[in-house]
Amino acid sequence: MVSRVRHGDRERIEADAADSASLGKEELVSRIPKHDAGFTLIELMIVMAIIGVLATLAIPSFVGALKHAREAVLKEDLHVLREAIDSYTMDKQKAPQSLDDLIQDGYLKTIPEDPMTHSKDTWVTDTSDAMHSLDQTDPGIDDVHSGAQDQGSDGQPYSSW
Repeated sequence: MVSRVRHGDRERIEADAADSASLGKEELVSRIPKHDAGFTLIELMIVMAIIGVLATLAIPSFVGALKHAREAVLKEDLHVLREAIDSYTMDKQKAPQSLDDLIQDGYLKTIPEDPMTHSKDTWVTDTSDAMHSLDQTDPGIDDVHSGAQDQGSDGQPYSSW
């Protein structure tokens, strides 16, 4: 394809290129027309309002999903702890006296962190004198609950789960 540039246009293009090469950065910026210089305050305010509306809609959903995830972790941790307590009781013919007994005898690697209180020390253990099998010799821990005082999404306090 052959481009055709008139003689006068070529000289003007070459002159503009020579002028822009000799101009400093400040002079080039000042040659930009005012209407192309940036965003107006109204445009920025509209964008900020849209971002605010989107954040207002998204945050409650995020908080709900976060609570649901913590509750799922709590249910799983309680299940694992209760299974370890039951296994210990059946194998040793006595209930554990503390959650540390489960770690020392290899039923758990570590005590899980309570997802509601973010601590390993807030688990509440239930002890009873009741024997769960005919072979059991010593009573001890027979259940565990979260130490959190908050209500779950089902309306029950986490301490009763």
